[in-house]
Amino acid sequence: MTKKRVGVLISGRGSNLGALIDACRSPDYPAKIVLVISNVPSAQGLLRAEAGLVPTRTINHKDFLSREAFDEALDATLNEAGVELLCNAGFMRLHTESFVQRWWNRHLNIHPSLLPAFKGMHTHERVLEEGVKITGCTVHFVRPEMDSGPIVAQAAVPVLPNDTRDDLAARVLEAEHQLYPHALELVASGEVRVEGERVVGLTQVREQKPLISPPRNEVF
Repeated sequence: MTKKRVGVLISGRGSNLGALIDACRSPDYPAKIVLVISNVPSAQGLLRAEAGLVPTRTINHKDFLSREAFDEALDATLNEAGVELLCNAGFMRLHTESFVQRWWNRHLNIHPSLLPAFKGMHTHERVLEEGVKITGCTVHFVRPEMDSGPIVAQAAVPVLPNDTRDDLAARVLEAEHQLYPHALELVASGEVRVEGERVVGLTQVREQKPLISPPRNEVF
């Protein structure tokens, strides 16, 4: 099997990176991580990558005078490593439009909400403030506008009555760890593709029961 060469961008602890590294250990998984780049020299995720025997680089955005210059260095490093698919995994930088264009339909991001709802920061606080009963996470192709782009896969998570921000964040993160490897597998295997601004390609999808929150037995 020829595996797609994947680069991962991180800024922090790299928990989703860990999930991707674990998935890539499977012989029949269609991708392998060839490089992890952090814009933060102290990012814990770098240690996680090194423990998984994945090459790492640090490209500190503070060393550059502009976002364009930083993205140029990022792009050059990714190309030197032969990266074919790119995954943002807790990468806390907005990309320039030129960088997004270079990685068009080859660049994934994960966001902790059911997009297009709750784009941006402080997602879980806003979910709780709005009284939403079901939230979740989304893997999508990157576009110039933040948290937009064709959706590859989503996972739904119930919001429980006494949830705090941390309770909800932990539950959504657990779903992210399942969703991101699944979405990358769909893209790397060629099982899905982008047509126009929609992801297509899956012909057999198993019907699932709806997630109802609060559960019906608590209502009747």
